[in-house]
Amino acid sequence: MDDQEQVAPSLTDENRYRLLIDAITDYAIYMLDPDGRVTSWNPGAQRFKGYAAAEIIGQHFSRFYSQEDRAAGAPAAALRTAAEEGRFEKEGWRIRKDGSRFWAHVIIDPIRAEDGSLIGYAKITRDLTERRIAETALRASQEQFRLLVQGVTDYAIYMLDPDGQVTNWNAGAERIKGYRADEIVGQHFSRFYTDEDRAAGGPQRALATAAAEGRYEHEGWRLRKDGTQFWAHVIIDPIRDDGGAVIGFAKITRDVTERRAAQKALDDAREALLQSQKLEAIGQLTGGIAHDFNNLLMAVLGSLELVRKRLPHDPRITPLIDNAMQGAQRGAALTQRMLAFARKQELKLDPVDLAGLVRGMTSLLQRSLGPAMRIETHFPRSLPLVCTDPNQLENALLNLAVNARDAMPDGGAIRIEALPETLTESASIGLPAGDYVRLTVSDTGHGMDAATLARAAEPFFTTKGIGKGTGLGLSMIHGLAEQSGGRMVMRSQAGEGTTVELWLPQVLAGDERQVFSGAGAVEEIHPIAPLTVLAVDDDSLVLLNTVAMLEDLGHTVFPAMSVRDALAVLKRETIDLVITDFAMPQVTGLQLADEIAASHPGVAVILATGYAELPAGSESRLARLTKPFLQDDLARAMQEVLRRD
Repeated sequence: MDDQEQVAPSLTDENRYRLLIDAITDYAIYMLDPDGRVTSWNPGAQRFKGYAAAEIIGQHFSRFYSQEDRAAGAPAAALRTAAEEGRFEKEGWRIRKDGSRFWAHVIIDPIRAEDGSLIGYAKITRDLTERRIAETALRASQEQFRLLVQGVTDYAIYMLDPDGQVTNWNAGAERIKGYRADEIVGQHFSRFYTDEDRAAGGPQRALATAAAEGRYEHEGWRLRKDGTQFWAHVIIDPIRDDGGAVIGFAKITRDVTERRAAQKALDDAREALLQSQKLEAIGQLTGGIAHDFNNLLMAVLGSLELVRKRLPHDPRITPLIDNAMQGAQRGAALTQRMLAFARKQELKLDPVDLAGLVRGMTSLLQRSLGPAMRIETHFPRSLPLVCTDPNQLENALLNLAVNARDAMPDGGAIRIEALPETLTESASIGLPAGDYVRLTVSDTGHGMDAATLARAAEPFFTTKGIGKGTGLGLSMIHGLAEQSGGRMVMRSQAGEGTTVELWLPQVLAGDERQVFSGAGAVEEIHPIAPLTVLAVDDDSLVLLNTVAMLEDLGHTVFPAMSVRDALAVLKRETIDLVITDFAMPQVTGLQLADEIAASHPGVAVILATGYAELPAGSESRLARLTKPFLQDDLARAMQEVLRRD
């Protein structure tokens, strides 16, 4: 070996350990004597605590503790625990040289001689302040989230384990479902499902869908603790670990029963509006057809009547004329039903004594229904008067009675009764508050199922055979009730009969109109001195028929097919009476009547119409003649208007 070759100095074990300890800066590693004084100090200790070795060696380690811990004897307790138990480990606040605090993880181990005597302590301290801050923030965040979840009462928010067992429970879940946390945690969430959904595998399918697709969302019926049902909107999300395995499910449920009910009510209202619009459109069409048909029937009936009157009786001809007139009259009755449905029927609203009206037509009802039917009537002693058209009400009762008879082919009883009713607020039947009389016609027949009942009052709908019903009877009754300010209500179940209620408004106090209490005698026709009459109608068939009727009664007639022609006749002729159609193009018969009242105040006017759309107030100042009319109807109208004058 070269004498000049340098030899690396050898390291003793003590040197190696010192170099190792001095190289560690993330841990404070130092020793204490048996009394707790510092005997060694590494760079990690200097970095954490701020003391240089010369400043701290020989000082008691208690200076690293807070004043509160020193007062509580924590340093001595730590050394005692290490000596007695062989180790002391704890976390807590410690003090740096500059007085600032840091969160320390402390381990103290006793150092003993070979004979077991205590010669000091080895102390390792680590600064965990950042971890402590992060853990504190995490705990605060978790607590805030827990408080948030527990504070939510409109949503049931809870977790399930992978098998569907409830693992936690918030206040919203308790409010919505009725279970306390101690009653439901650990139970399977399928108990919230109905028996039908459980049998169909609904709970399992929900979890499987959430796990496979990452989300499950659905609405359906769920059960509360008390067994009642509510309509729930449910969301289930899977909870996965870092490896992607499902470790549970987050479940959110909201009670949307009220929202569903509101939506259903909105849908029902929308459907009712659509139905109303459809019926209104059909009504407009029906009213127009019925008006034109009225004019045709007017020509047919009037001409047949005059032909029959002028021809001598012939057994081969007269019955045919009578048959044709009966057919035309049946057509007129059909148009009245069509107009009633369209709410364009000519109604004359008067105070009506229901009990008297029903008594007056009982014999007619019994003859019409046959011996197999029994009519029962029940009316209180003092029943308020109602406001409606008595003639149309009689037709309605006859129609209802015939329907009841047809529903009881083996015979039975038809019950007609009435009771006063007072509505304090808008009722479910759609009537405003007020006083009414509920007129009821009920039978014990085969009744109607829900689908048939829903359509029973639709125009042209009938359950009778072809040619046995027009499907307008109930529509006509519906129109009568509506135009009277009331409502028709039907109730029926298959096999349990049918009840039809007519809610009619009571007559207001002080109404002095004559009360209708049953069928009265037909007003006698007296001869009228010949008059000069102006007949106005834009339909040539009707006009020809009206002129023929008037001339047959002995009057002089000037025809006019327009208001302009009528006014021209009035200027050049002396006219006693004007009979004018109402529904004419450009200028109506009512406007013509106003013009006549202004320019020829002494001329009487009769308004001939099948419509009921006259402006309010016109009924009291003008005589009315309902189309189609016969010669006697025309003569009575003339007699009435002349009596007024």
